[in-house]
Amino acid sequence: MGHHRKALRTTAVGAVSATLVAGTALGLAPTAQAAPSPIRFVDITGDGGTVLKANVVTPAGADGTRRYPLLVMPTSWGLPQVEYLAQAQKLADSGYVVVTYNVRGFWQSGGEIEVAGPPDVADASKVIDWALASTPSDAGHIGMAGVSYGAGISLLTAAHDKRVRAVASLSGWADLIGSIYSGRTQHVQAAALLDGASLVTGRQGAELRQVFDDFYSSNLAKEPELIAWGKKRSAATYVDQINKNGAAIMLANAWGDTVFPPNQYADFYEKLTGPKRLEMRPGDHATAELTGLFGLPNDVWKDTERWFDHYLRGEDNGIDREQPVQLKSRAAGGYEGYPDWKSVAARNRKIDLAGTTTIRTNVNSGADGGVVFLSSILDQVAQLPPVASIPLLPRRWAAVWQSEKYATAQQVRGTAKLHTTLTPAKESGTLVAYLYDVGPLGLGKLVSHAPYTFHGRTPGKPFGVDLELYSTAYDVPAGHRLALVVDTVDPLYIEHNPSGAQLTFSSPENDPSYVSVPLREQ
Repeated sequence: MGHHRKALRTTAVGAVSATLVAGTALGLAPTAQAAPSPIRFVDITGDGGTVLKANVVTPAGADGTRRYPLLVMPTSWGLPQVEYLAQAQKLADSGYVVVTYNVRGFWQSGGEIEVAGPPDVADASKVIDWALASTPSDAGHIGMAGVSYGAGISLLTAAHDKRVRAVASLSGWADLIGSIYSGRTQHVQAAALLDGASLVTGRQGAELRQVFDDFYSSNLAKEPELIAWGKKRSAATYVDQINKNGAAIMLANAWGDTVFPPNQYADFYEKLTGPKRLEMRPGDHATAELTGLFGLPNDVWKDTERWFDHYLRGEDNGIDREQPVQLKSRAAGGYEGYPDWKSVAARNRKIDLAGTTTIRTNVNSGADGGVVFLSSILDQVAQLPPVASIPLLPRRWAAVWQSEKYATAQQVRGTAKLHTTLTPAKESGTLVAYLYDVGPLGLGKLVSHAPYTFHGRTPGKPFGVDLELYSTAYDVPAGHRLALVVDTVDPLYIEHNPSGAQLTFSSPENDPSYVSVPLREQ
């Protein structure tokens, strides 16, 4: 396992280094040439005296005689404060004071990485204090926005600082544990990517290094500490405070986000009681926002500006009258609007998982969730998700159930749910469930998947398993069928199957096994 982690970290470091060099160069080129709004690079004193490197963009012609809405934008994990410069200039040109800053522990900012801990939230409030004192910004009209890490910090700040009236949280998280430890399973490629990026671009403190090491080690004694650490850094923990403060919250994510899967955002969205909007698109982590960072036309950033224009500037642009849940299918097509998340799936179609099936563990059957970033980007730009030949999957290592052929297209929307009875041969184990769209030749395209890990079970004693697969929007063509595949090894995750273990799936008469597939009304 040690060599495996080291290889993953090395890969992540190389990939992130290349991305940062190319991305920073690309990002600077279009923004440095024509900037009608003045830009200043400044030092801001954050919590505890930590120096934060920032840039400030003010509307052209601002002379101190009028006040402008303020937007504060914390950077993404591992990226410098020039990340948002193209968008900051656009926003400033339309009448905002924009302050983007490098979060503590990264690049030239001081301190150590806190992973959206209390010092990061306190820093955001300090940046607001500084902006109100040092720029022509309006204390009554303050918003926050960010991608990924900046998105999480923005949501957390809205819970702790009631001055924040609107938030655009793009490709972020509301539940940190529900993101990288869903199903009690370590999302090892996602964690290695974050780990590697922070080693290249930031300064890990002893606490963060210990968190990563405990995460990789699968030490169950550390699990309660890890969960408590993650809850403190999750906006879902403070949803009541966010609702009390009343900020208008826009959430945007991608169906294939391998760092922060979409389910946790959808769950959080449903708990919000103030003005809110949820947007879901094809892609992987932060890929839907990427072109906008280079100043190119981009739906996410366009809606972000419309969100702030309405809730900070009072513009009647209609965004508050649109259906608040906006989804884009992974197939070609436009946006679909829904009044709320539960309306996305008008009905559910069950696939019976009949019979008793036993599989062996410790071998990848050939069904897997793909590679972090690469697979979902291919799905986003070319509609090429991970594939597997369903007839050729070895039944020794994979359990397979298939539906009948569908006479009409099936528009999968929302969250598929697996219910089954599992009898383990050992007290611990991991399974990964995959839902495939299977064509006439048996080639399966991945619709969704999710991992599940158990500990402390009595060998030979059956127990019920309920697992939500990652939410998605996928169109199954007429003449195809759906297949559920379950195996025990996937490169995206750390698995917990003892050597020689077996898993038996059954469907008792009084508790039948099934996968419930959410479908859009046609």
